[in-house]
Amino acid sequence: MAVAPSTTHPLRGILAMVAGTALFACGDVFAKMLTPELPPLMIAWMRYIVFAVLILGFLLATRGVQGFASRRPGLQIVRGLGMLGSAVFFMSGIVFLPVADATAIFFILPILLTAFAVVFLHEVVGWRRWAAAVIGFCGVLIVMRPGTDAFRIASLFPVLAATSWAIAGTITRYVSARDAPVTTLAWSALVGFVIASFAVPFFWVAPQADQLWVALAMGLVSSAGHGLVVLALRDASASLVAPYAYGQIVWAGALAFIAFGTLPDRYTILGACVIAGAGIYISYRERRGGQAGA
Repeated sequence: MAVAPSTTHPLRGILAMVAGTALFACGDVFAKMLTPELPPLMIAWMRYIVFAVLILGFLLATRGVQGFASRRPGLQIVRGLGMLGSAVFFMSGIVFLPVADATAIFFILPILLTAFAVVFLHEVVGWRRWAAAVIGFCGVLIVMRPGTDAFRIASLFPVLAATSWAIAGTITRYVSARDAPVTTLAWSALVGFVIASFAVPFFWVAPQADQLWVALAMGLVSSAGHGLVVLALRDASASLVAPYAYGQIVWAGALAFIAFGTLPDRYTILGACVIAGAGIYISYRERRGGQAGA
């Protein structure tokens, strides 16, 4: 069952997207606090515990067991693996990178979604969107600076995170016409939690009490962020609210400065502006021209 977005409350949708991305950035900062002592997979697993409890509890309370029924369970499993991979790769990146840098690189995502839509969904993408995608990729290179002393191999982790998310996002576009959004979220939470639970014993480090509180906060704000994004897409079209997702880069820089006293350098700021500009233009072209001739 697909849920068509309503454009009745565009301002509310925009505010929900802005708040949701702020909470995502907050969750990433909490994750960064845990990285010195806990492995990335374990951090992702702790976040999935909270996410799974909340979304599965909500689904059972509102739809019952039948709410888990999916017309494409195989694709839902692959999507869940993609989301888990994205979380683990991103958290591996922020072990070594500032949160703002990792977030800026991660926003190569719309470029990858554009490419994957052509390859897997057979969408028609015009030259303007391809040009914007190339410019956005140049922005990623500005942040990463390959071939210079400033390049860090760890900057590939956010790229892998974005690639995993793009795979999941492409599948989402396919299954959204067949499964309800809450069903897709539930499968994502369940698959991620189960797979991570099998793997986490190999990376286990006993968390301290203060780390558990940070992990709980991370899970709560990240889950709330997901909820707000769902509300944003309910109240406004995706093409309207998508550009506001780039505010996460700003939130990441501001919150990382508050938490760690770190500021992005001029290359990260420049690259982030290029990435955001390209992504916003891609969204604009999608809104103007649809899939064909954009």
